[in-house]
Amino acid sequence: MFDALSDRLQAALHDVRGRGKLDEDSISKAMREIRLALLEADVNFKVVKDFVARVRERARGADVTKSLTPGQEVVRIVHEELTSLMGSGDSKLAFASRPPTVILLAGLQGAGKTTAAAKLALLLRKEGHSPALVAADLARPAAVEQLEQLGRELRIPVFTGGDPVEAVTTGIDQARNQGKDVVILDTAGRLHVDEALMEELAAVRNASRPTNVLLVLDAMTGQEAVSVAEAFQERVAFDGVVLTKLDGDARGGAALSVKAVTGKPVKLASVGEKLDQLEYFHPDRMASRILGMGDVLTLIEKAEAAADHDEQERLEQQFLAGEFTFDDFLASYKMLRRMGPLKGVLSMLPGVGKQLQGLDVNEKDMGRVEAIVLSMTPQERRLPHLIDGSRRKRIAAGSGTSVQQVNQLLSARKQMQKMMKQMKKGKMPGLPPELLQQAQQQARK
Repeated sequence: MFDALSDRLQAALHDVRGRGKLDEDSISKAMREIRLALLEADVNFKVVKDFVARVRERARGADVTKSLTPGQEVVRIVHEELTSLMGSGDSKLAFASRPPTVILLAGLQGAGKTTAAAKLALLLRKEGHSPALVAADLARPAAVEQLEQLGRELRIPVFTGGDPVEAVTTGIDQARNQGKDVVILDTAGRLHVDEALMEELAAVRNASRPTNVLLVLDAMTGQEAVSVAEAFQERVAFDGVVLTKLDGDARGGAALSVKAVTGKPVKLASVGEKLDQLEYFHPDRMASRILGMGDVLTLIEKAEAAADHDEQERLEQQFLAGEFTFDDFLASYKMLRRMGPLKGVLSMLPGVGKQLQGLDVNEKDMGRVEAIVLSMTPQERRLPHLIDGSRRKRIAAGSGTSVQQVNQLLSARKQMQKMMKQMKKGKMPGLPPELLQQAQQQARK
């Protein structure tokens, strides 16, 4: 979603990034480009005006003029202001001191509430909670059946009732009796904000007394999502926002505007269609990704979730030793597959996102590489230098590939091992110093 905005902002900051001295013309030009980039991203006009004014004021300040690298200081200011715009610190869910914790999902029809409810249940179960779902959307045809199907797929119980209020009260009681510590309520929506919707939400809220009320917004609707949030804010006191369809091709205006307009933070974001693709929203990490600085912390978290502890330790030891065998490749490949689409994972590396533009990362190619590795003997995987010409022909025949493709993989492994040795020494070829410094700071955190 943020690709176009990221390109425009990075281009706007390119001229000032390397400057040793900033003048009024260069600051004004950068601010004009930033303003246009945000407006094209469908960010609220008032939000853009305030944002640019704050950046301009700080860019003219003494801290920048006295800095040895004024251009880099401006980039830091933009990063900090972007982070502040989206909510500064991370905003977590609240949990009741006496279970169950009740989480009510509200929003318009089509925003993705039902799927978001199932995704949230899965996310909380991974964190050690025992969730249950309540189907309180009795107005939309098949809404209950959809949630029950998702519940069966995840093996999470789904409760419902004759009317919305009965559904939530009996559902919460049943969940409590079964020892569930979190209950997620999927409520009804409408095609627009109306009196009937608000009355039903008020009745459900009064009956369930939720710990969290989350407004589900479709990020693809841009400024319309922000208008919906304002309308709900006037009638229903929600605690935070769940943004859906953040993996779409919209311009990102909703994500950048909703906190500034409503004062309520984005707590969660859906980054894909699969049920495990709901993440906590981190404003600082999103700002880093928008400015092409990667997202090392999220990458580390994904890696930790994808690999068991013993495997992590073994790969870490190999990394520290600057070694990379094909056995390590297989372990890393399986871990990568569990972390999500390869292009999304690579885009979190500092400085890599820009290089991925226009590049078609074909997952089938990775499967072909796996076939080549599996056609090697255990000894060849452990000691790649043993693979001579005749062995390469055998491996190519066994994997259904060409000798040239086998040679390319062997060459790539050497390059990987060389890069790992350089990284061990604190070097990253081709990576700008400021990005390397930020990546190292994030890794230390």
